[in-house]
Amino acid sequence: MSIRLLSNGSAFAFALAFLLACGGPADTSPRSAPVEGYDGWESYGGGPDSIRYSRLTQINRDNVSELEVAWSYDTSDAFEGSEMQCNPIVVDGLLYATSPRLRVLALDAATGVEQWSFEPLVDGRPLTGRPRNRGLMYWSDGSEARIYVAARHQFYSLDAKTGLPVEGFGNSGSIDLRDGLGRPAETLSVGLTTPGVVYGDLLIIGSVVSEGLPSAPGDIRAYDARSGELRWSFHTIPHPGEPGYETWPEDAWKLVGGANSWPGMALDEERGLVYAGTGSAAFDFYGSNRAGDNLYANSILCLKADSGELVWHFQAVKHDVWDRDFPAPPSLVRVVRDGRLVDAVSQATKSGHLFVLDRETGESLFPLEEIDVPASDVPGEQLAAKQVLPLKPPPFARQELTEELLTNRTPEARRAVLERFHKIRSGPQFTPPSREGSVVFPGFDGAAEWGGQAYDPETGLYYVNANEMAWILRLVEREKLDGAVTGKRLYQRSCAACHLDDLSGAPPEFPSLIDIGERSSREGILKTVREGAGRMPGFSHLGDDRVEAIVRFLSTGKEVDLGGADVEASPYELDFTHDGYNKFLDPDGYPAVAPPWGTLNAIDLDKGEIAWSIPFGEFPELAAEGVTNTGSENYGGPIVTASGLLFIGATNLDKKFRAFDKASGDLLWETTLPASGNSTPAMYELGGRQFVVIGAGGGKSGAPSGGTYVAFALPKASAQ
Repeated sequence: MSIRLLSNGSAFAFALAFLLACGGPADTSPRSAPVEGYDGWESYGGGPDSIRYSRLTQINRDNVSELEVAWSYDTSDAFEGSEMQCNPIVVDGLLYATSPRLRVLALDAATGVEQWSFEPLVDGRPLTGRPRNRGLMYWSDGSEARIYVAARHQFYSLDAKTGLPVEGFGNSGSIDLRDGLGRPAETLSVGLTTPGVVYGDLLIIGSVVSEGLPSAPGDIRAYDARSGELRWSFHTIPHPGEPGYETWPEDAWKLVGGANSWPGMALDEERGLVYAGTGSAAFDFYGSNRAGDNLYANSILCLKADSGELVWHFQAVKHDVWDRDFPAPPSLVRVVRDGRLVDAVSQATKSGHLFVLDRETGESLFPLEEIDVPASDVPGEQLAAKQVLPLKPPPFARQELTEELLTNRTPEARRAVLERFHKIRSGPQFTPPSREGSVVFPGFDGAAEWGGQAYDPETGLYYVNANEMAWILRLVEREKLDGAVTGKRLYQRSCAACHLDDLSGAPPEFPSLIDIGERSSREGILKTVREGAGRMPGFSHLGDDRVEAIVRFLSTGKEVDLGGADVEASPYELDFTHDGYNKFLDPDGYPAVAPPWGTLNAIDLDKGEIAWSIPFGEFPELAAEGVTNTGSENYGGPIVTASGLLFIGATNLDKKFRAFDKASGDLLWETTLPASGNSTPAMYELGGRQFVVIGAGGGKSGAPSGGTYVAFALPKASAQ
């Protein structure tokens, strides 16, 4: 592997290198704490800049240990495998959130008493499955106020005071997100799990689309907040005549999907610029149908908020086959350069890197390295020859799984893991997927994940929690339909990569389909197989008889012989798929890699250095045996306060909600939630009392599910 330092083509790179080498001027930092704003939580992530920062100081280092439950609200909507990932918003004394079944809730933010709830329908039917929602959008023109939420492809506008759909928005209060994408709506699976941003009267949103084929294109779109009318679209898979079209096959814009902005956005209101990170193109792990670099997949995009016009782009991964979506919204930060603050946008990655770019130009504020990538030995795959990574800040997660990093938890565990390790490939970032299996480390869920990151304007510290799990990506040839075609064989060819040959799946991400016919109606199964849902593609392209055969196999276990395999070639039927989303675990179900399995990190954006890093989370059964500080998988982000605190739930197994000293990472307070707090907290003040609230939804990776929002505050006597 060779590495080449990339210059940004100006004297800036030399000056930057000199400053970094010398440590910069002493005691001349222009930083100061904000003196206005950041005292509420009216939008996802705390504000349009997506930095999860609060200027409130009533709760501080000295008294955080006195926190108590101020109120809790049980949605009563939890069910086995359900999750509740919502970051609530608080406006005019009401807290808006969603339940595990995606009911929209308005609670009195001081008491937790329900004011109204709304249950969205999809095509006139109650929502099924395991819906995910990470937040809501709020808009007001001063005379009316609305809440916006998506239930699969239906995007609702609700009256903020009553929870009723606003009749003048779209069709009786909702619009269909499948419309306007240039393909038949009934063949597409499109949703919105993470809210977008509000700019004036525009609702700017991304989407969740299928990660397999067929998949909808990931257009970024702006809708009129009053009427729901589409105001502009940016094609992340360029159409003929648009820049970037040459990086795809000729008809990719008609056939390929993905390149979608699913994790949320950031908005520079003063400049009128919106920043979005995009994901990989479909299919995630094999790209014979999309030869080329695939711009604007895996890119940070800067668009004019009023028109969708592209200002600049930065592509972090070319022709992605590693599922290296940007996992969280960009954050609008400021970085000290040559004694002054430079407006920047930061983007954390699944690989554990942090890109820091000039907000107006997209130029990297730290040097980049160009890496030669080995060629793929999988037929039909042509990888990009080079990829790019930042030299600073250093990665906040380990980068390559070696024999030395394998578990030593027990001799038996190490022996089993070592035997498996010697049969698969493991190398640095961008090691190609393979038929024997390639390690992806950090795994498909990151390092950084969807909870988002926090940034402290006063200190320049950027906080990111990370997973340090290894996963195994193995490509397998798609079964040839030689001979008789049956429902079972069609299932194995089209569905088993996620739900496995034995239908057991990998819950909750990919639910078990065992006895699905007893749990769901035939009509519901047929609709899902035909149209898809969330990350699952629809299979209407197979034709009605083949879809019916799959549904009959799933519902009854019976097979229908459709005769010979005279099936027309389809652009959606690639030669290779994968054998599922497989974590690299030891025989007892613990990570194959040595701890830490999760970390919490503070990064100094001015110096490009890790300020501190600690193991984050525990396995309760190991802790009971004295095995502590292992870290654990964690989902959900932190918030940072002007009073010196960092609040975060996220840890997947120990159900803890914690407060750390933001300067040192020292633990100052913790409590146990009803279920894991796999969501990002919110902070607000009401009636002279400061609250921090978090959704305890659990359900991730088999953890127990819950559905309770818990708000904490100082005792009333202390809060005066």
